[in-house]
Amino acid sequence: MAEGYNRRSIFWICVLALFTAALSFSIRTGASGAIKAAVLDPAVPAHSGEWIAAALGNSFLGFALSLLVISPLLDLIGAKRAILFASACFIVGPALILLSPSMTGIGQVYGLLTAGMVVSGFGWGASEASINPVVATLFPDEKTGKLNALHAWWPAGIVTGGLASLLFFQQLGLSWQALIGLIPISGAVFGLWALTQRFPKTESTVQGVPFIAMLAEPFKRPTFWIFPAIMFLTASAELAPGSWVDIALTQTVGMPGILVLIYVSAIMFVMRHFAGALEKRFSDMGLLCMCTIPAAIGLYLLSVANSPLTAIVAATLWAFGVCFMWPTMIAASARRFPRGGPWSIGIVGFAGAMAIYFVLPEIGKIYDKAKLDKAGGESAFAALQPGPELSHVLAYAAQQSFQVIALVPTVLFFIFGAVWLAERGGRAKRGGAVAAEQSA
Repeated sequence: MAEGYNRRSIFWICVLALFTAALSFSIRTGASGAIKAAVLDPAVPAHSGEWIAAALGNSFLGFALSLLVISPLLDLIGAKRAILFASACFIVGPALILLSPSMTGIGQVYGLLTAGMVVSGFGWGASEASINPVVATLFPDEKTGKLNALHAWWPAGIVTGGLASLLFFQQLGLSWQALIGLIPISGAVFGLWALTQRFPKTESTVQGVPFIAMLAEPFKRPTFWIFPAIMFLTASAELAPGSWVDIALTQTVGMPGILVLIYVSAIMFVMRHFAGALEKRFSDMGLLCMCTIPAAIGLYLLSVANSPLTAIVAATLWAFGVCFMWPTMIAASARRFPRGGPWSIGIVGFAGAMAIYFVLPEIGKIYDKAKLDKAGGESAFAALQPGPELSHVLAYAAQQSFQVIALVPTVLFFIFGAVWLAERGGRAKRGGAVAAEQSA
């Protein structure tokens, strides 16, 4: 116990909040194929891929908006209230999704489905807006290691949700509604636990940075804006493919795509516990630069995978590539711009969320266009019956959608490399100046 709060309990509340966000993400992904088949395919068969991708992407819009609003106001609102708001969203959002099929007409059904996705995203954004600054404050000298340890529970939640999806659909034969109903349970647990705890102020407040100065910090430091730009691409390489694997890979690799997501997430859970040691050896930018190589190769190989074995090989490379990206980007920003506090962290996370909001529907459009082109037009596609020909068309569409995303980590390799070299050069110059002063 220190400063009137229990550091261990607060850390594990943060873990459970992020675990719930990941569980929600994974369950929505796992249920997306069933929702598409039951709700959208009968009403809009030619555009159902775009519509379900847009619905999934709307959760990232909710994430981005709540993250942007709550981050600068976190110390005014209080981290505890933000956590409780997240808990409420993980109860209300799934409830709206469950109610959506009962509406009249596809417009109302899709509207309520979208609202449920957005509210669920609010919960995720409120979680990220509070837990990242809180953990950075709790462990000021171990940011990269502790933030990666915290974010190791993101893939843990994805594994849990993915396994639940397989159990509910393949073993128990339950509906997608039963699966979605698991999310509020976890949300209620961390909310009730948070009610019992007192939470600390954030790092910028502890340092005595005034509110206006915190808001101004990113604008006074032009180099800060490199990090949101990088995060936009980083999230596109990690979370966009993660949202799409069940719909796309199920058609191409001979096993449920959610299994690929479970496998990747298990690797990420283990690897994120080693981030602190790797960051000390290579620096955060060096670590990120090296990660882009297996990420690019893995994503490309996923696009051409045609069996469980080739999918596992490709997924292994992709997992090793993306496992450190999101939390290390958050830590890198927090370390370089501590006076920006939760506001600067929130801007970086906002950029990542908006990337998925824009990128995921585009993946859906690429998928829909490719399947129609391969089939020979909208009417020809509508005439296809379940069987080898339809599977071939959908496999081609999945391949095209993944190959576009494989370009993103290739671009990131050059960006991270440039920042890494620039910072190493700057440190070398400072070291030379200090040595010159000492010799004089």
